[in-house]
Amino acid sequence: MNLSTPKNIHFVGVAGTGMSAIAQYLAQTGHHITGSDRDFGKPNLQQTQQQLEACGIICVPQNGEIITANLDAVVVSSAIENTIPDMAKALELGIPLLHRADMLKYITDTKKTIAFSGTSGKSSTAAIAFHIMLACGCQPSLITGAGLVSLQQQGLIGNAYVGNGQWLIIEADESDGTLVKYHPQIGVLLNLDKDHKEMSELYEIFETFKTNTELLIVNNSQAEAAKYSTNIKNNFGASNWVGYQYANFGQQPHGIQFTINNIPFNVPLLGYHNMENVVAAVAAVCQTGLLTVQACVEAAKTYQGIYRRLQLLGTKKGATIIDDYAHNPVKIAAAINTFKPLTNKIIAWFQPHGYGPTKFLRADFVHEITKTLRPTDEIWMSEIYYAGGTAVKDISAQDLINDIKTKHPNAYFVANRNNLAAQMQTHITNGAIVLLMGARDPSLAHFAQEFYENL
Repeated sequence: MNLSTPKNIHFVGVAGTGMSAIAQYLAQTGHHITGSDRDFGKPNLQQTQQQLEACGIICVPQNGEIITANLDAVVVSSAIENTIPDMAKALELGIPLLHRADMLKYITDTKKTIAFSGTSGKSSTAAIAFHIMLACGCQPSLITGAGLVSLQQQGLIGNAYVGNGQWLIIEADESDGTLVKYHPQIGVLLNLDKDHKEMSELYEIFETFKTNTELLIVNNSQAEAAKYSTNIKNNFGASNWVGYQYANFGQQPHGIQFTINNIPFNVPLLGYHNMENVVAAVAAVCQTGLLTVQACVEAAKTYQGIYRRLQLLGTKKGATIIDDYAHNPVKIAAAINTFKPLTNKIIAWFQPHGYGPTKFLRADFVHEITKTLRPTDEIWMSEIYYAGGTAVKDISAQDLINDIKTKHPNAYFVANRNNLAAQMQTHITNGAIVLLMGARDPSLAHFAQEFYENL
């Protein structure tokens, strides 16, 4: 699709984080965009719908009525089934169907692109890179999967931005294999762990991504990622033979400190993994030729984070309440490890999403969680989030809790998350950190706020 002239494009499931970002970008670059979502009309999507409409997107019910022959394309994600009325009508009329990744690929053809990839940290690192370039006057564009707090403060969803500069920053997803569609000028591989696919499949996907990328920057401190190293001087890690060397990590309640090539950085984030994210972002923006490591220092100090990434909700009953997007085994472990130096007790709650993914990662969840928790820590779970469709419900979050209990006794199942605050009350102690985790469910942020208020 040639996006140099205005197009009429409809998005099915437009409220999803990946879909809404692309829809906003296209609307702000002169295209006529409509979108439907099965959750329009529900309280948890009211604000999102208003923000989409403020960008010029016409939001409609998902009943097929908006699908007419004058559409140039209908955009869908991997989660959209053919039985949805919009899809059925588009198929009936023969309107071209484009996967979300195909549309993103067409957009990347119009800009120089930095694509952040890997199992964990894509949204965070893309956001950091965008913030640094924007703060330094480079006017980048952004399409990512999570809202930047700084953009949300402007009334935006925060996961898309159209700048006047030549560079576009994207989050490139491997979970459905669509990573292979992109041909970025700069690609970044943060890490590689089992998540939605077996490692053998991931190896093939990232080998293709490596081939498609003009310049690949790799985290040489992560063994699986390091296999794709092509040019050591462009990579980052703890070793003294990479181009962007990090060292001297330290953490305080207000942020982290470290050095990149002996240049000191202070960033208002927490966690060793966020140091690696910042270094990856700095490496990428420096490889554009527009910035130096030193030029990134002041911009990194003012980064405000992204929505639901270790987001502080407040303190109650002497405990600190944190909301986070962690949803796979490695991310959950990283989130828990972030707070270990700050407290003697972490109470972690997790809502798995999808019956298939939960079953696929059952053993990995149990291994990572039991390995990470200390004797004083607790893990709680509520039932698996079901987004609809034809999924086979052959596993429960209680199965995971039962598995964990064989190795760590402080594991609890609360089927209905609305009962969580009441049942957790007696477990909360002074100085504890309560960490709420989960993804894909658009009501999680609302739930976390309710949980905090009900404690």
